[in-house]
Amino acid sequence: MKHSLQLRLSQHLTLTPQLQQSIRLLQLSTLELNQEIERLLQDNPLLERIDGGSDPSSPQRETPQSENAEIPATAGENSTESAASDEPAAFDIEDGPTYSSASKNDNDNDDDDYGPLAEQPASLSAHLAGQLSLLHLSERDKRLVSLLIDSLNDDGYLPQTLEEIGEMLPPELDVDHDDLSIALQHLQHLEPIGVGARNLAECLALQLAAMPDDTPQRDAALEIVNHHLDALAARDFARLKRTLKCDDACLRIVQKLITSLNPRPGRDFSSEETRFVIADVIVRKTKGVWIAALNPDAMPRLRVNRMYADILQRNRGGSAQQLNSQLQEAKWLIKNVQQRFETILRVSQAIVDRQRNFLEHGEVAMRPLVLREIAETLSLHESTVSRVTTQKFMHTPRGIFELKYFFGSHVATEAGGAASSTAIRALIKQLVGAENTKSPLSDGQISELLGQQGIVVARRTIAKYRESMQILPVNLRKTL
Repeated sequence: MKHSLQLRLSQHLTLTPQLQQSIRLLQLSTLELNQEIERLLQDNPLLERIDGGSDPSSPQRETPQSENAEIPATAGENSTESAASDEPAAFDIEDGPTYSSASKNDNDNDDDDYGPLAEQPASLSAHLAGQLSLLHLSERDKRLVSLLIDSLNDDGYLPQTLEEIGEMLPPELDVDHDDLSIALQHLQHLEPIGVGARNLAECLALQLAAMPDDTPQRDAALEIVNHHLDALAARDFARLKRTLKCDDACLRIVQKLITSLNPRPGRDFSSEETRFVIADVIVRKTKGVWIAALNPDAMPRLRVNRMYADILQRNRGGSAQQLNSQLQEAKWLIKNVQQRFETILRVSQAIVDRQRNFLEHGEVAMRPLVLREIAETLSLHESTVSRVTTQKFMHTPRGIFELKYFFGSHVATEAGGAASSTAIRALIKQLVGAENTKSPLSDGQISELLGQQGIVVARRTIAKYRESMQILPVNLRKTL
């Protein structure tokens, strides 16, 4: 085999660690960004967070710009997708509470940090166990009822049959089906009424049976729940009237009684955590113009630590090599965080400029918008716009929306223009909300009504949009 030397030219893209960090920070939500910053604060002593109540005239702010200067976090005109210079100056980015939090003054007493804790609701099992302890039952019966309580799901239903539960018990306990049936009866007499049911019909029947005997149409409701629940779900009112031998007024009372029941009695005791959203951008109308501004409560305030910066100024030898590396990392993080918010603001303002009609008139005025349009306007890549609009939120007079909400496909109009899918959904919702519930609109009729407004939408597209808004089909929206 003959060896030879060859010269070959090629191009390849190299992502520097700084650029990789810039891209990663851009796609994080505000909550994830703060978590990432907290991690970096623990790892890098050169990086520190400025407390929200810091005094602007404090000596810490009187340090040389080369090491610890602070530049306000204002949006620049020429934000880039990559990191900028090798020696960026440190700057401030505010970090504050979410909209659901209350700000705290620096002069507050330390005791204020220990305010009253929010009362945690008892779990379903704890609520039932408390009632069980008050019943005059034998220890054996209480243990069997506790066994059934532990088998309940979050809705308060018993997903397993008594036979399946009995098979899991050791034979030496000598527990038969009758023992479990009695324990189930004790459980079903506890509150909330309907707990311990094996299915929806039994849950509703337990609640009806607990009502006073003189409740209007209670017996008719029990008949429907026990034997004709499928007909009620299908809105087959003609069949129900024949079965109950009643008129529309009677059936209307029965339907109202059944729909007033709780199909998930255990949900009131669920411990679902509330998810908070921090708006990255706030939109206001100023002198007739809609302006987007960064939310200072969503912006972390960072700077280079003064003490370590002074050490590096006095000692530039090899012993400070590690600190020099961490200093550069701190500066790059501060610069990348600044670029992140600048890019978010630029994209947000571009969205606001194109969706002014939505801000003025609501969803019906939403215009079609795609990522490419914003990317071309701002000279950014579509992937950058996609990262910016994911898990970033805008606070407007009409509510808080994810930036991706303002993008949507378009549907052609007879005039040759295009209507946003969001606007079409809003129109469908309006038509359904104003329909005669005794004769609701079919998907075809909705399509015809939109066609009369110049919006050409196929019936199957109407069905897709209706299902995405969780609007029931025509037969299930019909009432007496």
